[in-house]
Amino acid sequence: MKNYLRNKILMIIGLLIGGSVGYIYWKFIGCNTGTCAITSNPINSTIYGALMGGIIGLAIQKDRKQTV
Repeated sequence: MKNYLRNKILMIIGLLIGGSVGYIYWKFIGCNTGTCAITSNPINSTIYGALMGGIIGLAIQKDRKQTV
């Protein structure tokens, strides 16, 4: 289990940062009318941000493994 977490640390960090950024985006910018699918709800924007952060973390991690 420790090896798995050590190998996926950048993805986990990306999930946390992305989720935080998604929530902050909803809080300060968001969608006033409620018609936006992602930014009208804090849960949707947080999940979307976490997914994007996780994907970026995986991409960075994959690049890092190839160079080592």
